[in-house]
Amino acid sequence: MKKLERRAILCLLMAAFLVLGVLVFTVRLGMEGGQWASYYANRHVFREGVLSVGAVYDRNGELLLENDEDGQHYNEDRELRTANLHVTGDKASNIVTGANVAFRSKMIGYNFLTGTTGTLLDKLGSGRKATLTVDAELNRTAYRALAGRSGLVSVYNWKTGEIVCLVSSPTFDPADEAAAANAKSGSYINKAISSCLTPGSIFKLVTTAAAIETIPDLENWTFTCTGRYEVEGEYVTCGSAHGTQNIYGALTNSCNCAYADLTLQLGPEVMDRYADQLGLTSSYDINGIHSAEGQFLFDGAGINRAWSGIGQYEDQLNPLSMMVYMGAIAGGGSAASPVLLKGSHASEVDLLKEDTASKLRSMMRNNVKDGYGDGNFPGLELHAKTGTAEVGTGRTPHGWFTGFSGDYAFIVCVENGGSGIGSAAPVANAVLQELKEE
Repeated sequence: MKKLERRAILCLLMAAFLVLGVLVFTVRLGMEGGQWASYYANRHVFREGVLSVGAVYDRNGELLLENDEDGQHYNEDRELRTANLHVTGDKASNIVTGANVAFRSKMIGYNFLTGTTGTLLDKLGSGRKATLTVDAELNRTAYRALAGRSGLVSVYNWKTGEIVCLVSSPTFDPADEAAAANAKSGSYINKAISSCLTPGSIFKLVTTAAAIETIPDLENWTFTCTGRYEVEGEYVTCGSAHGTQNIYGALTNSCNCAYADLTLQLGPEVMDRYADQLGLTSSYDINGIHSAEGQFLFDGAGINRAWSGIGQYEDQLNPLSMMVYMGAIAGGGSAASPVLLKGSHASEVDLLKEDTASKLRSMMRNNVKDGYGDGNFPGLELHAKTGTAEVGTGRTPHGWFTGFSGDYAFIVCVENGGSGIGSAAPVANAVLQELKEE
C-alpha cells in the first residue's frame, strides 16, 4: 500500500512539473515568441538567411521595400531608394537601422495565436508590414540638398516623437549589387543614430544652459573679446575681435574666447553634469534601435578644458541626442523621445528647467534675426545655432546647423563642408521649407 502511495505521489509530482513546464513555456512564448519567430533559422519567414516576408512603407503609404521568396524588391525610383537606404536597409542586412533588421519581427507579423502565418493579421490589414514615421519624399529632398557630400540630416516632431526625415551620406542604391559592392566607406552607418562626431560651436548651447543655471546674474555678464584668450600661456582664438558683448552677443557671434572663459568659470564637474543632464551621454531607444552615446572630456589641461566647452578637444556628439535637446528647448524643457514606427508611443524626456528653455529660445531666435538672417529662411521663424568643427590639421571643418521651427527640431551636419552657415544651413532650409508646405 505504501508503495502505491509513493508511486501516486511521484506521479502527481511529475504531473505538477509537467504543468509547471507548460505554464513556463506558455509565458515565455507569449513574451519571447516574436524573438523566436525572428530567428534566422526559421524557414517559414527566412530564405537563405534573408527575410522573405513583409513590407516597409513610409508615413504616407509609399511602398519602399517588399520581401518575398525571390528576394527584396525596392521602390522603382532609384533616387528614392538611395535616399531611404538607411531606413529600409540593404540586401545583406548590414545596416542595423534598416527595417529588415531593426523591425523584422514587425514585418514577420508574428502573433501568439496564428504564429508566423500572418493570415489573420493580413486580413485585418495590420500584419507583415512596418509603417515608418519618415516621409520618403522629404528624405529625397535632404539627399538632394546634401548633393553627394558626406553628412546627415534628421528632423523630428518634438511633440509626437516621430522622426520625419532621416538621411545619411554616403549612401548607395540597395537594388544595385554593383553599387553595394563598391559603396564608399561609411555607407553602412546611419550617422544620425549610430555615430558620434566633433560638434564644434553647436555645443555652446550646452555650455549656455549650464551658465544660465549656475552663473549668478548672467544677464548682466559681459566679456571683451580681443580675438584671443590666454590660458596658461596658450591661446583660444576667434576669427576676429568681437569687442565687448553680453551673453546674447557671445552666442550670436559664436565667440570662442567668451565661451572659453565661461567654461573655465563653470569647471569640469558642472560641464560633466550638464552633458549628462541634457541627454548627450545617454542612448535613446528608438523602437529597439539604440543610439550611440556621446563622450566628453572636461577635466583636461587648462587649454583643453577651455576648448571642450566650445565643442572641440575630445568632444564626440551623437547627432540624434542633440536633436532631442533642441526639441526640449522648443518644448519648454521637455520633448518626446524619438520613434520610427508609426503609431508608436513616445515617452517624454525632461532635460531643462522651463525658464532656462525660455531663455535659450530667445537667444537662438536672436541668432537668426541678428546673425544668420531671417531672409535666408523665409516663413520659418527659425531658432538655430551654427557650428564649424575643426577635425584636424589640413582637413576642412565639419559644418553644423541645429535648432527648431514650429513643431520640428532638426540637426544637419555636412562633413568637411566648411562653415555651418555656408554648408549645413541651406540643407536644413530646403528640408524645412518642404515640410512647411505639407
